[in-house]
Amino acid sequence: MRVAIIGAGPSGLAQLRAFQSAQQQGHEIPELVCYEKQSDWGGLWNYTWRTGLDEHGEPVHGSMYRYLWSNGPKEGLEFADYSFDAHFGRPLASYPPREVLWDYIKGRVEKADVRRYIRFNCPVRRVTYDEQSGLFSVTAHDHATDTTSTETFDHVVVASGHFSTPNVPEFEGFDSFPGRILHAHDFRDATEFRGKDVLLIGSSYSAEDIGSQCYKYGARSITSSYRSGPMGFEWPDNWEEKPLLLKVNGNTAHFSDGTSKRIDAIILCTGYQHYFPFLDESLRLETDNRLWPLNLYQGTVWENNPKLFYLGMQDQWFTFNMFDAQAWYVRDVILQRIALPEQAAMRQHSLAWRQREDEIVDVPGMIGFQGDYVHSLIEQTDYPSFDIEGVKQIFLDWMQHKEENIMTFRDRLYRSVITGTMATPHHSRWLEAMDDSMASYLASPVPAAGFKDEARQSA
Repeated sequence: MRVAIIGAGPSGLAQLRAFQSAQQQGHEIPELVCYEKQSDWGGLWNYTWRTGLDEHGEPVHGSMYRYLWSNGPKEGLEFADYSFDAHFGRPLASYPPREVLWDYIKGRVEKADVRRYIRFNCPVRRVTYDEQSGLFSVTAHDHATDTTSTETFDHVVVASGHFSTPNVPEFEGFDSFPGRILHAHDFRDATEFRGKDVLLIGSSYSAEDIGSQCYKYGARSITSSYRSGPMGFEWPDNWEEKPLLLKVNGNTAHFSDGTSKRIDAIILCTGYQHYFPFLDESLRLETDNRLWPLNLYQGTVWENNPKLFYLGMQDQWFTFNMFDAQAWYVRDVILQRIALPEQAAMRQHSLAWRQREDEIVDVPGMIGFQGDYVHSLIEQTDYPSFDIEGVKQIFLDWMQHKEENIMTFRDRLYRSVITGTMATPHHSRWLEAMDDSMASYLASPVPAAGFKDEARQSA
């Protein structure tokens, strides 16, 4: 049996780790081939300075930017089989920068020795399915040899993510705006906007975090424009929220409430598309960003062809540990440890979850829904159980801390549900920590006076 895994980000690496775990227990596993278009693993956590096209002329996958720190507690995404304590050998603060999280992701798969299954610099061009043979054909281009080849597989796991193809709206006057217009996908360095008046279009996590970065690194003013509702946090004095942008005229932005403002740059924090041009139309998931995409039994199995699987396609509260739960489930379906029902039963199951999603009225409901989903998957496999209710509470506390102060929530601390270890204060408040390197982060100067007690209020 041969299995193709498309993508070596957190989801694809979770799938490789799931199979390695079974092999470690003495089970025979399929031949695995993981195609990765980038030159290294980690998906979005693998930072590149490049935007637009990469060195091979491929669309740049990454949306990661310098100075990004986790916007959610690390205790909410910790692997159940590989703790932060195990990797770093010491407690850390709850909101690490990008390089620290990338190192953590790498640590588990380096220990599992799964890099040998990955073909780097190999974007997948086409995936089709042949009814007669029951096999998938996967066509990929190897940039190392500049050759294109096609191989057949019994199963395909799509783990390419859905935060790499930007959704780019246009507003009147964009074509003549004299400043910079970019999507969050191409945002790389907040220092570019130091001393500038920045307009953010959007009111979700990208707008919140990119705006915070611009504030931290010296933007003169920040204006965020919303379509349906403001983010509603208590922003610094030079940050204001406006209703939907109507048009720009020169350097002036005009909003639907009749107000206007001078701006130097526009950043489109307008989300991403689920985009799989390499898949045959009969295999292609089409959905907006939501907790329960339809046509995926158990959130992973393509109901129209149960030999095909998707990982990480949901709107996400849980992340790394949800990808793990999905990967272990997919592994067990492929290894025939789990028998799938008939298509009608799969569709009925999916519709029941979708109906439950449609009844959610608030953020706690969303968190609870996804936590229950993760629990339902773990119950069906041997993935290590962990305190999902505890993670739900961490997310609720996180949301409360953001409401209390959007600029200091990253200084809060939480306790690991995996090891019980309490996070320790970072040596600098987030607003004052300008160096996001792992070397700087892991240095251990004494926290500022009073900071330790302040951070521990969330314990």
